[in-house]
Amino acid sequence: MAVREIFAGMPWWVKWIAVPVIALAVFGGLITSILGFVLWVLFKVLLFVALVGGLVFVVRKFMGSSGGSGKEW
Repeated sequence: MAVREIFAGMPWWVKWIAVPVIALAVFGGLITSILGFVLWVLFKVLLFVALVGGLVFVVRKFMGSSGGSGKEW
């Protein structure tokens, strides 16, 4: 039996309300774990980009204000 045949005689609310609610109840912890991990990685990537951008900004500002070619390093 195919899934389509199983749901053929069911009312619309079983397909569109009851089944997703049951899926969320069963897999809700897994979904929130994966979503939390993805957001954590995204936060770390954005933090890395901000820190590298700040470092580049500070180095360029220092190099520009020294007036030299950077040989003081």
